[in-house]
Amino acid sequence: MQERPSFEEVYMQFAETIARRSTCKRLSVGTVITTIDYRKVLAVGYNGNASGLTNSCDREEPGNCGCLHSEENAVINCDAPRETKKFVFVTHLPCAACAKRLINLGNVEKIVYRNSYRKTDSISVLETVGIKVHQFSG
Repeated sequence: MQERPSFEEVYMQFAETIARRSTCKRLSVGTVITTIDYRKVLAVGYNGNASGLTNSCDREEPGNCGCLHSEENAVINCDAPRETKKFVFVTHLPCAACAKRLINLGNVEKIVYRNSYRKTDSISVLETVGIKVHQFSG
């Protein structure tokens, strides 16, 4: 019998798959926002330029290429009410600014990420407001 993957594994794979649509030259990142019962995908996002602009970075400077972050795009795409409890799956630990965007999305209970980011200050920002953060190890 085939081993059944966990929901965390399924949604992390989905985040990694959607990250393949990224147009950022430096780093491909994907985000999936779900309900806490894992039954609904509320939004997805990947990093890249704004809709209608060229599918490339605006600049070559690392960390300042001009691309929208995947979490930012997922928040923009999420039309679920603030009252809806949410889990977020991201291929990379969010930066501090995206952590704040996810906080303002409302009712995010948990953020699961696979890869570390060069800065980890977002972890304390998220934990300050009670959002659980953990690195996916599956």
